[in-house]
Amino acid sequence: MNAALAQETRQTDDVVTVMESLGRRARDAAGELAHAATKTKNAALLAAAHALRAGTDDLMEANARDLELAREKGLSGPMLDRLALDTKRIESMASGLEAIAALADPVGAEQARWTVPSGLDIARVSVPLGVIGIIYESRPNVTADAGALCLKSGNAVILRGGSESFHSSRAVVACMHEGLAQAGLPLDAIQLVPTRDRAAVGAMLTMIRWIDIIVPRGGASLVARVQEESRVPVIAHLMGLCHVFVDLEADPDMARDLVVNAKLRRTSICGAAETLLLDRRLPDETQSGVVTALLDAGCEIRGDRQVQALDNRVIPAADNDWDTEHLDAVISARLVDDVDDALAHICRHGSDHTDCIVTENAETAEHFLARTPSAIAMWNASTQFADGGEFGMGAEIGISTNRLHARGPVGVEQLTTMKYVVRGTGQTRP
Repeated sequence: MNAALAQETRQTDDVVTVMESLGRRARDAAGELAHAATKTKNAALLAAAHALRAGTDDLMEANARDLELAREKGLSGPMLDRLALDTKRIESMASGLEAIAALADPVGAEQARWTVPSGLDIARVSVPLGVIGIIYESRPNVTADAGALCLKSGNAVILRGGSESFHSSRAVVACMHEGLAQAGLPLDAIQLVPTRDRAAVGAMLTMIRWIDIIVPRGGASLVARVQEESRVPVIAHLMGLCHVFVDLEADPDMARDLVVNAKLRRTSICGAAETLLLDRRLPDETQSGVVTALLDAGCEIRGDRQVQALDNRVIPAADNDWDTEHLDAVISARLVDDVDDALAHICRHGSDHTDCIVTENAETAEHFLARTPSAIAMWNASTQFADGGEFGMGAEIGISTNRLHARGPVGVEQLTTMKYVVRGTGQTRP
């Protein structure tokens, strides 16, 4: 074995040792956290929110270091936007923790209870999943959201943030630890992987003894790798390829405003619209109104020939545009025959994330809502609302397009599983 390979092997072994230590400590913390009182968990969350606000200067300083390194690496504009913190975003993180504290505690909630002919009293109750591993990229707010959601749901968490957000995430976790300490809960309930080494991700994906669920939150390449390599069950979505369909009976002003918001409010989030579908029976002025509003707002439109005919600024769409999550001020657009043609396009090209119909016809809307295959179906509402916080869930760990367990925004309730509690009076089975 040459020297370089020997050094690489030692480094990998060191990472595995570090990750095993995190896993053991997380498992111990999970056992304690699963039985923590609601008021204790809430006290930790409120203290952490206070620490975030009090530590704004430190958070901004840490984030500035990350941004400087990210610019040197040539990160794209959308990635820099995801990474950046300002006072508003820090306040949003703190408010998010307070919102999670205000939620009902899902742990121990009785989902159902019944008695069977043998006289057994059977209850189905919610319990924590255990230890959750979260792998994400350059959004430091995920550190706070994920830590808080796992804490409230009684789960320990191992956070592996992107290397770009390393300093920011450490600063956020320090605030979370301050909250845990003040509430008397184990600091190991929220742990951040202390290395940027990519081997840490590989280690997490095989830690079936210590980690119960893996949640990847990031770009398609990250999620695809986790889904392909993980030996631990995964909750994830691969892409947020969201559609807005403007029906024949849409209100023109609503359609214009909603489409612009769905695409451009924040282009870098998974709930941003990526494809616009216009009913070809719409009046020309309604079609042109939506297209012109997007173009005038600085959005590039890649359209089929009919959409190109509406404005000479529209450029031709390539075949792969219908399957692309642009995450930028770019949208694909085409005309469709009707709601069923729109649904056919969504079923063919969508990612099961979020789809919206704009219409004043309730029957058409219900037809769309029932048949769209995505985890979130919307009627006359911007796809940018595809967010756990906006759903009243306090925050989310991500949007799941899984068919099993959690689907849609993953909040505190979705981070629990169930067990059956059976109470008897001495029954024996014949």
